[in-house]
Amino acid sequence: MESINLGILGMGTVASGLINIIELNNTKVVGSINKQLVVSKVLVKDVNKKRNVNLSADVYTTDAYEIINNADIQIVVELIGGINPAYEYIKDALNGKKHVVTANKALIATRGEELEQLARINGVRLLYEASVGGGIPIINTITENLSANEFEQITGIINGTTNYILTQMTENGLEYEQAVKEAQRLGFAEADPSSDVDGDDAAYKIAILSSIAFNQRINVNDIPKEGITKISKEDIVYAKELGYNIKLLASASKTNDEIELRVHPAFIPSDHPLSTVKNEFNAVFLKGNAAGEIMLYGKGAGSLPTGSAVLNDIVSIIKNECRKYNDGIINADKYKIVNRAYKKYYIRFEVIDKPGVLARIANVFGKNNISLNSVVQRQKNGNNTAPLVFITHDIERKNIDTALKEIGNFDSVIQIASIIVVENF
Repeated sequence: MESINLGILGMGTVASGLINIIELNNTKVVGSINKQLVVSKVLVKDVNKKRNVNLSADVYTTDAYEIINNADIQIVVELIGGINPAYEYIKDALNGKKHVVTANKALIATRGEELEQLARINGVRLLYEASVGGGIPIINTITENLSANEFEQITGIINGTTNYILTQMTENGLEYEQAVKEAQRLGFAEADPSSDVDGDDAAYKIAILSSIAFNQRINVNDIPKEGITKISKEDIVYAKELGYNIKLLASASKTNDEIELRVHPAFIPSDHPLSTVKNEFNAVFLKGNAAGEIMLYGKGAGSLPTGSAVLNDIVSIIKNECRKYNDGIINADKYKIVNRAYKKYYIRFEVIDKPGVLARIANVFGKNNISLNSVVQRQKNGNNTAPLVFITHDIERKNIDTALKEIGNFDSVIQIASIIVVENF
């Protein structure tokens, strides 16, 4: 039986999952492609390190070009992450006319268009299903199953780390710092979780999905993003009392010739399907003009789910059944990127508890055309201060920012503690 030789760059969580799935499901894979997959070489930092995979010692190398320049290797799998040296490795592999599969969302979001073009020039494939959503086949769904649709909206929970942290804060009453430490202990968060909690990871992923769905070049720097580091236990409590859960959302919507993108924490109605997505799970809503609304749900991270997505891309290349994801991308900007953030907002203040404070704040909101949906006052926190919570009607964020700039100068306002979007799906 013919063999297909794989070269894997990196030997972390996803790579070990890929190798273990190839062994675990070997009969299924061979039956699907009528070929044997062989892991020929794996790039590692330390060839002597013990690993939880069944590979012989001579497979390991510390030289990436033993893989990239190896004429017997047909497919290079990049799983080292980051921009450099992954970019150079993938570029050289494509120029060497090798197919490439990657899970590298940062690289695809920032250099993907260039690498796609390079793959086309060299007549090979660059696939990256595992870069978004772990084991959820979101990219394949957009490019294959729903390829006849014009997409209007993508909204989802696409970062498992932040979803785990917010779930623990909601269900177990943990403070933010406690939830982060628990996520790190269980391996859901890195030692430095900033890429996740600051919203960078979700921004990379929504940039990838938007570029594919809308056939439009998306610069990740054009995506306004806010992470979850300012979400407090108090916000979680208010959300629950008001009938919501807080989630980090990544969204992209297209209206006529405009696209609006955003990564932000949001109040999600407790009866909405996205509100029930917990822990490391991800979910993505797609809205097509023909198919309507579709939700994809599954584990957004982990060795086996992400390894499964990588293996699916490998199988697709071998069977020659895959499209090139960005075949339709237009080099010129097709749509205008806008940032209106026309939403409802939850705003929590800490104020001095004295007469006239509420009226003075409400007056500033009125001057800025901000209509209020509800106001919640609570008992004193002590030291003569009290929380004051507003939920607005739909309004552009710039109006909110203008009003808060004035309100923040009031002597009676101790702190503008939180500003969170309230989604009304």
